[in-house]
Amino acid sequence: MTIIHLPKSKQGCGGKIPEWLILPVAPQAAARIRFCGEDQLPQAVPLRGALTWIADLLAQGNDIAGLDLHGPGDPLATVTMTRDILVMLREQYPDLPLGITTLGLGLAEYATLLAEHGVARVTLLLDAVTPQTVKKIYTWIRPGKRNTPLAEAAEILIEEQAKGIAACKAAGIAVSIQTTVYGGINEDEIEKIARQTSALGAESISLLPGKGWLNTEEKLPLPTVETMAALAKKVAQHITVVCLPEQPSQGESIPLADGGALSIPKPTTARPNVAVLSSNGMDIDLHLGQAIKALIYGPREDGLPCLLGTRDLPEPGSGDNRWEQVGGILSDCFVLMAASAGQKPRDILGSLGLTVLLLEDNVEGTVDVLYGGGKKGKNRK
Repeated sequence: MTIIHLPKSKQGCGGKIPEWLILPVAPQAAARIRFCGEDQLPQAVPLRGALTWIADLLAQGNDIAGLDLHGPGDPLATVTMTRDILVMLREQYPDLPLGITTLGLGLAEYATLLAEHGVARVTLLLDAVTPQTVKKIYTWIRPGKRNTPLAEAAEILIEEQAKGIAACKAAGIAVSIQTTVYGGINEDEIEKIARQTSALGAESISLLPGKGWLNTEEKLPLPTVETMAALAKKVAQHITVVCLPEQPSQGESIPLADGGALSIPKPTTARPNVAVLSSNGMDIDLHLGQAIKALIYGPREDGLPCLLGTRDLPEPGSGDNRWEQVGGILSDCFVLMAASAGQKPRDILGSLGLTVLLLEDNVEGTVDVLYGGGKKGKNRK
């Protein structure tokens, strides 16, 4: 097998393929990972907002190779809604391939339906192949609409994922595996995942370094670059590995001052807070145009930055007036962090005193840097 290197990466091996536009339109989760940070699922983007966002990007001359229904919940947890979204996307953009990213519960049952509605690829979130490891990763898994004991649900998940790969292959849908490597949790199963999924018909795999917390005090160790590289080499013996090597991405970064030190915006008395656009509460991963909610970080009484709450943002579709409203809603913020944004909204928000920074990184680590702590890692250049 081979290792394919793609641009626009984060640490390690894997991640989203940049040509495909991610649409976080699934409102309901099928499971909960122990290391996901926030208890509440972020709000899904309404379909009309997603359609507006796609139209805006295409109008600006952006190339979109495909549309992937991915998060904040699972598209197969609300199959009827997902089918309606696929129908609408196919009507509006018949030339764009469609895909979904899913845990795979119900995938075998709905593979034919997905193929009939234009789904060309499925990205399967598969982090373990033994019930023991599944139970270490998830706090709950919900097959269908029923609550199921975790031990039983773990076995169901493994069976459903295996059947789903085979069913997609039979339906003519390409399957790529996305595996998150959790330090000390599932590292010993990564090669087995590759071997088994390849035998079932999966075409490729990507590896992501997991990050999160075991509890409020103990941080889950982040796999090292060397660990990720070694795992990718093992996996490549069985299946094509899609690696996103570490390198700068196109966009705007936190600027560097002379000597390489970070020159970053500073909080003021009038603007002490930071706004963050995130689909999962852990990563800065949303386009400004698709966000309808912002996480607000700011100093607590002892001066340490923490999550203060969330704020609703106007839904897409109101033109320049939307950015003026955003500027008013975030008038106490000195920075708005997003994965990407158009030049015009950045200019409008900048004129209102709100700096927009484009990054793809961890939320809390980046917030810490903005308040003078830590050392900034990968930013977008």
